[in-house]
Amino acid sequence: MTISPYKNLVKRINKKRPTSEPARHARRAFQNTGKINFSLSNTILFITLLFLFLPLFFIIFYSFNESKGADFTGFSLIWYKKLIFESGNLWLSLYNSLIVALSSAAVSTVLGTLAAIGINWYKFKGRIYIQTISFLPMVLPEVIIGVSMLIFFSGIKLPLGLFSIFVAHTTFCLPFVYLMVSARIDEFDYSIVEAAHDLGATDKQTMFKVIVPAIMPGIISGFMMAITMSLEDFVITFFVSGPGSTTLPLYVYSMIRFGVSPVINALSFVMILFTVVLAFSLRKFLKTIAASK
Repeated sequence: MTISPYKNLVKRINKKRPTSEPARHARRAFQNTGKINFSLSNTILFITLLFLFLPLFFIIFYSFNESKGADFTGFSLIWYKKLIFESGNLWLSLYNSLIVALSSAAVSTVLGTLAAIGINWYKFKGRIYIQTISFLPMVLPEVIIGVSMLIFFSGIKLPLGLFSIFVAHTTFCLPFVYLMVSARIDEFDYSIVEAAHDLGATDKQTMFKVIVPAIMPGIISGFMMAITMSLEDFVITFFVSGPGSTTLPLYVYSMIRFGVSPVINALSFVMILFTVVLAFSLRKFLKTIAASK
């Protein structure tokens, strides 16, 4: 079998040409495609994912169980029917949680965004101390925050209710928003602000037409983080809640003391489904915003 001179030349050239590092990594990855690598890191990753998501699958599975016990007796939608038509107090607690979460997230997002802009871009006395103190609610145990809030509200004679929960959740969520927005500001190109000033833009126009749109992914991420932290909080809410201000975590806790109700499983599946759809929608939305900046 004869080899053409052209193929011989190409073979000789490719042999002399050094292979680049990315090409070697790509070739190695292609060769390992389809192979299962039982490394320690992959094993730990698999166990961690199993530990996190296996309880969710059990919740979804038992939400379709016909009986109330742990034995699966048949597929049924009876608990979803009871969730929709026979769970007025549960929906009221969810309504309270949504009101508190949306309002506290909106206020903490505004305050956290302004704090991130002011602390990162302006020099003033006590700036380092304020920056350090702002992280305290993130590192302190929630029990301490809840007790301190309760003592503070008792000292100023503030009645416990939805408003006290709103104030406590705003204080608790503020550092998370500040951290999200600060991470976005660290990547911000300040020359854009200087260019806006050179073109005659005022400070107000620069803020709302240049700075805010550029850091909008961080603001939206902080807002969603604040909603999540508020909706799932139990410890702080337990201390600062009052009569008629039961939120969803408090109501679920009062129900499971007498046994886990499949209605809670049905509600959990609805919330999981809603969260997944919302997360994927916002992921695409945030990518679009980030790509346009």
